[in-house]
Amino acid sequence: MRYLPNGKQMKAADRYTIETIGIPSVVLMERAALKTVEVLESRGVDTSRTLLVCGSGNNGGDGFAVARLLAEKGRKAEIFFTGKESSMSPECRIQKQIAENMGLPIFTEFPSREYTVIIDAVFGVGLSRDISGALSNVIQNMNDAPGYKVAIDIPSGVCAESGKILGTAFRADLTVAMACTKAGCELYPGKEKAGETVAVPIGIDPGFFLKVPDVCFTYEREDIPRLLPHRRADSHKGSYGHVLMITGSYGMAGASCLAAEAAYTVGAGLVQICTPEDNRVIVQQFLPEAILSCYNEFDGNKLDKLLRWADVVCIGCGLGTGEQAEKLLSHTLENVKVPCVVDADGLNLLSRNRELLRRAEAPLILTPHIMEMSRLTGMSVPEIKENRMAVLKEFTENSSAVCVLKDSRTVVAQRGKQVFVNLAGNSAMAKAGAGDVLAGTITGLLAQGMPPFEGAALGVCLHACGGDEIREHLGGYSVMARDLIRGIQMCIKKAGEQMEK
Repeated sequence: MRYLPNGKQMKAADRYTIETIGIPSVVLMERAALKTVEVLESRGVDTSRTLLVCGSGNNGGDGFAVARLLAEKGRKAEIFFTGKESSMSPECRIQKQIAENMGLPIFTEFPSREYTVIIDAVFGVGLSRDISGALSNVIQNMNDAPGYKVAIDIPSGVCAESGKILGTAFRADLTVAMACTKAGCELYPGKEKAGETVAVPIGIDPGFFLKVPDVCFTYEREDIPRLLPHRRADSHKGSYGHVLMITGSYGMAGASCLAAEAAYTVGAGLVQICTPEDNRVIVQQFLPEAILSCYNEFDGNKLDKLLRWADVVCIGCGLGTGEQAEKLLSHTLENVKVPCVVDADGLNLLSRNRELLRRAEAPLILTPHIMEMSRLTGMSVPEIKENRMAVLKEFTENSSAVCVLKDSRTVVAQRGKQVFVNLAGNSAMAKAGAGDVLAGTITGLLAQGMPPFEGAALGVCLHACGGDEIREHLGGYSVMARDLIRGIQMCIKKAGEQMEK
């Protein structure tokens, strides 16, 4: 697990380190410069002719210090100072003075010569306004110039919280992040500007973020073994939960099959599928392990019995949005007492009757993609993409539900919980049915007793790591939704092997 703070959170960690721990700011700056040079050397970056582009804040001070360290190693390091003398931070002023004392070339206009590497130290994590005017031209010149591109902490122009591009942004091949990679460097479109990100220790303890309520975090592949539900030697199928899948409609039996098989794959003990009679033969042939409860028309009493049997419910995958589906969703949300995953058509129906969300007494786990989130909130897709963290915070503040906002960077949020951002997965997963597999994966983990938020976060991680696993075998084009289940199996097998070591 590692944290992905935004600018304000990182500044608070800086302040705590300086004021409470007592490490002076200029010492942190020296460490940042030393670690940046170490990363450049470890990556084999040619620093024989380096241009440092420095602003007047502490990020610029880091740049001045890097230039000095490179010069001490015999490299030709030159500096383009884009800031104002009058607005320099005290630490930046110290570093600039040292560079001047050493006789390092410092320009106030962008040099026309070529460099092997250009290092961006113009703005740090505190940038909140669009870059315009002369500074916009500076960023453009940096991007257009030949040579390898490196950003210190965050590429100038990338919002540290949302990944939004603030007017224009430096395009880095490598970003050396201080203490933690910033959220904006992992969220799109910021990720496209950050390139490879490497977090380096400089004396700021990431444990500071344990008590920061709205900081983002992510899981590493190595975290999966400790996160998976424990399986006891003395157990049986009932030990791992009863799953009720209210899924599928005419022509959509596949959604039921994919979700149910995924629930079994992550360890659920017993899966019962409630689906139209038309789907019986297809589902039985595809997944003989599942129990079938088929219907021709809505039957509230029969549904109540199923809800009482279940330890967890999943509703919506391939359900349709007709009258019968509407009755199924309404009755389920009004009567279910156990955790309930609402996916796909269930979300589309819920967007028509948001009162159901407010009235539901059971824990709800909603799994919308961006368009479904648009329907749920009434906000446009561009608005959500640009401000996803703020949108999620507002949505979860007004609801007790866990929200799994699916995208190239899926985010899991719940009121009172730190925000999970998934960094695994790949474009091969962008196929019909992948969402059904995710819904089943989350449901199967909840069946084994995982709390809703933790089960949702691990489910997203497993689903994505399974996608990475299967892409290694099938490539980036040919992966089908059902292949993701095989990838999840492979991922869990490797996790089990790690647990046995």
